[in-house]
Amino acid sequence: MTPDPALEHGRPFSGRAAPLSSLLASGELSLLGEFPSATYARSALEIIGAGERTFGAIAAGVGGAAPLPSGTLAPVLANPVAKRAVAVDSPLSARSDTKNKRYRVAGHCLRFWPAFLKRAVADSERGRPDLALRRIERSWTSWRGRAVEPVVRDCLAGLLPDDEWPDVEAVGGRWNRQNNPEIDLVGADRGPVAGRVCFTGSIKWLDARAFDRHDYGELVRGSAFVPGAVWRR
Repeated sequence: MTPDPALEHGRPFSGRAAPLSSLLASGELSLLGEFPSATYARSALEIIGAGERTFGAIAAGVGGAAPLPSGTLAPVLANPVAKRAVAVDSPLSARSDTKNKRYRVAGHCLRFWPAFLKRAVADSERGRPDLALRRIERSWTSWRGRAVEPVVRDCLAGLLPDDEWPDVEAVGGRWNRQNNPEIDLVGADRGPVAGRVCFTGSIKWLDARAFDRHDYGELVRGSAFVPGAVWRR
């Protein structure tokens, strides 16, 4: 699937999009009730939606010139997490890892607004909504690939366990501080600390090529670093 049909459909509209159009205003209006502007919680939500996922990066973004102290940021993040606007992912393996949590906007639709449409409001106000469309075109493939990962994990978590994977009751991913390696899919007997890792996998959503031997080799090499992995061939 490519963005072309949706983007082409949106081109005539984007050329005359107003800052108060439903496309641009719906995200803002849905956030205002729960997260008023000019608050730390709102800033954190927007920074996470723009692509920053680690505690340190969020602290730096919210704090501006000086990173927000961890003792201040922790309760700030607890607010959108409690309201299920932000989700927290921890690495899944047989080894406990509480230092490498990743934050993401939980709503699949809401995730698009801070990534692209927040800036589009300013573009429209100065009569250039076409700039927002160009931004989406440039970043669509990479953004889509990241955004679909929790969707796939949630779907698998709803399907498993089954006859082929009767022991899998937790589905997540595995990464370290450097994201090297970063394993998109980990299926385990339990979480957040697994007794046994049953499978690993890669999530790819590409237009130009299919999942190939290079991708498979990279997955195999990275999976060797997942504590608790038991291989089935």
